[in-house]
Amino acid sequence: MAENIIAPENLVYKKPTLMNNETMHYCPGCSHGVVHKLVAEVIEEMGMAEKTIGVSPVGCAVFAYRYLDIDWQEAPHGRAPALATGIKRVWPDRLVFTYQGDGDLACIGTAETIHALNRGENITIIFINNAIYGMTGGQMAPTTLIGQKTATCPYGRDPEIHGYPLNMTQIASQLEGTCYVSRQSVDNMASINKAKKAIRKAFEASMQGKGSSLVEIVSTCNSGWKLSPAKANEWMRENMFPKYVKGDLKDTTGL
Repeated sequence: MAENIIAPENLVYKKPTLMNNETMHYCPGCSHGVVHKLVAEVIEEMGMAEKTIGVSPVGCAVFAYRYLDIDWQEAPHGRAPALATGIKRVWPDRLVFTYQGDGDLACIGTAETIHALNRGENITIIFINNAIYGMTGGQMAPTTLIGQKTATCPYGRDPEIHGYPLNMTQIASQLEGTCYVSRQSVDNMASINKAKKAIRKAFEASMQGKGSSLVEIVSTCNSGWKLSPAKANEWMRENMFPKYVKGDLKDTTGL
């Protein structure tokens, strides 16, 4: 009976051909797996499987290269936009994107991120924002919310001590080199569909030489937040969405 239930023809979910059968290391309920699927689907639908190069630095997505069967480069912590810049300039016909978390992109790699976007490099930055350092023990990140508790601010983020949350996507939308800046989520099917469209537009813009794109995915970290996956989604909707408002912040692509 079980074999009939899990037969491919009975499955609602269809795995993209670019995703292999490697068991993911992400925690149950993590947003990374969903975003990986969307990236794989868009690359496949664009017919760019043989001409795509992903760049992943240090963080939870450090092993992204194990799951998507495209070319990958591994960058030092925070330096993915610099590496992506070099790759795209050497091979302008390639689809080049980075895949970064908030600690990597908004703290350790702040300069690389801002300057690559401001130069208008024809790359896409996919930004996973779960407001915490997920891989290294749940420390406060630049995007941690006021009052949010982490391992390094156990009484909650206090702006007088820790400063204010850094809204990198808002900053990116003000830079002259960016052509498309969007903030999405993957907490339900409607949101997943919008996130996929945003990734597709960003990839197409980069291939047409329109400038830099950044797609932020407001995400959960149920392990770091110490919540169940369902409760983490609820917390994200109630607390993160008001601060990190979803939608397109900039679109000059004409696509």
